[in-house]
Amino acid sequence: MSDLKISRVVETPDALRVARAKAMPTLGARMLFFSGGSALNGVARRLKTYSHNSSHLITPFDSGGSSQVLRLAFDMPAVGDLRSRLMALADETVLGQPDIFRLFSYRLPREGGSRTLNDEYRALCTGTHPLMQAIPQPMRNLILVQLQAFDDRKPDDFDFRHASVGNLILTGGYFANGRALEPVLFLMSKMVGVQGTVRAIVDDNLQIGADLADGSRIIGQRELSGKEVPPLAQPIKRLFLARDSQEISADTCPLPKRNRRLIEQADLICYAPGSLYTSVIANLLPLSVGQTIAKRAVPKLYVPSLGTDPECPGMTLADQVGAILSALRSDAGSKCPSSDLMTHVLCDKGAVDKSDRRDVEQTHGVQCVATDLGFAETPTRYDPQKLCEALVSLT
Repeated sequence: MSDLKISRVVETPDALRVARAKAMPTLGARMLFFSGGSALNGVARRLKTYSHNSSHLITPFDSGGSSQVLRLAFDMPAVGDLRSRLMALADETVLGQPDIFRLFSYRLPREGGSRTLNDEYRALCTGTHPLMQAIPQPMRNLILVQLQAFDDRKPDDFDFRHASVGNLILTGGYFANGRALEPVLFLMSKMVGVQGTVRAIVDDNLQIGADLADGSRIIGQRELSGKEVPPLAQPIKRLFLARDSQEISADTCPLPKRNRRLIEQADLICYAPGSLYTSVIANLLPLSVGQTIAKRAVPKLYVPSLGTDPECPGMTLADQVGAILSALRSDAGSKCPSSDLMTHVLCDKGAVDKSDRRDVEQTHGVQCVATDLGFAETPTRYDPQKLCEALVSLT
């Protein structure tokens, strides 16, 4: 698709293409998203209206919140972001779906004594908890099997404060399937009728590390995201994967074949809104990601986050694009053309100045297309319908 045509389509979504997608979402476009966290969940919920064939490659490297408690207790990948995307894409017409959503989204109290927390947890495990009782059979028993697997392995002093029940269920399934995420993600996808595909970028227990501009090194997503600790004072110069706090080579962390096939079959590739480094670039670090993307002749879009990203102190939009391209070229080759890795930046015209868009084009040769994509009343959030229709129009 030419640059001029993309500009026109984005500014005025293809009404016929959008209408066709809404009429037959089961035949919808195969859009692939590199993301993590919750930033894309609202868009994912709306995307079900247009396509049941989207794919979401999620980072399992979160080290904050309840994911950190599980990772420390069980030495496992993070499951929280995977769980939230499964729920965002769940078929809302499935029998019992609202009750399943409530169960998977429920958190035990943040405050309270250990006895109170353990009593509520035990009610969940035995199936007597009201949230569990509301789940129809045989789905309730399937969930209880996963929860029992968690119960069999949890330490006696496990901290249940603010624990996500959905995360506990996924953790149990991880152990019930020989410490593998893919089988339990497949099972949960079938249980709630996920209208798309949700996978971890790699099924491995790794951390994210970063070298900062001042020469210092930080290990751990939690330390980089600026959500549970103060934001970074120095820009990130390079992101890498680590095991046991030691940097590892990409050669030791290959992209699974099943995920490579998703990229090879995609009609559109999107570097999605979210924390630039820990949600987007972290997905691009495994071996073969950059090479596989470079071979695809489809639209490859970066949709930058609206508002302030604590991971990007002092960075311009051109700097953000450069960080993505640099991560991809570490695998695809330093001379790989920008157009093979990113064809366009799709942004909200109210959030990005013309001078910033021009800087992206002059620095990287990537066209920056702007249109109305945000909420008028909430300028730091994308309007899911507007963004979905822009993406559908480009497939």
